[in-house]
Amino acid sequence: MIENKKELKRILKLERELNHVNNLLLQRLTFADSFRIYNFIRNLRYLEYFSDKRSSLTNQFQYLFYLWNHRRLKQKYSFYIHPNTIDEGLHIVHPGFIRIAVFAQIGKNCTILPRVLIGKKKPGMENSDVLIGNNCYIGTGSTILGPLTIGNNVTIAAGSIVTKDIPDNATVAGVPAKVIAINK
Repeated sequence: MIENKKELKRILKLERELNHVNNLLLQRLTFADSFRIYNFIRNLRYLEYFSDKRSSLTNQFQYLFYLWNHRRLKQKYSFYIHPNTIDEGLHIVHPGFIRIAVFAQIGKNCTILPRVLIGKKKPGMENSDVLIGNNCYIGTGSTILGPLTIGNNVTIAAGSIVTKDIPDNATVAGVPAKVIAINK
């Protein structure tokens, strides 16, 4: 939850650096992938900011604009990420399909590659919470099916299907994913 404008600006600056957006205008004119990613993330953060600030009419219009733009950008870039599911420091490496369910909670400074799906094991499950810790790396083509908890500093290898809890500082791989190393 983003409380004030100062915090919003700090988070946007951090995510701009993480996603390698140095010259916004030049990257926009050259259709750089990093600009498209940052454009989506920036809109997502503004939507999160205005979702709780709808007391005035102006803020309601801004919320509706960012909500409309979020829906448009989801379709355009295939990033299906709900507001307030990812903490600060989101780094998306390449554009491509990413779907993160509304019941997921992802910690700070996480890196997500394309073709990642975070969802639930069966339709209609009551408790499907997916909790992912800080500083996690989720590789290309990974699938994470809840309910489960993934610790801090976890690396999920490309193509892995995670269906069980993962401890801190682990590297997992395989179908189904198994711990292959514990990093110190």
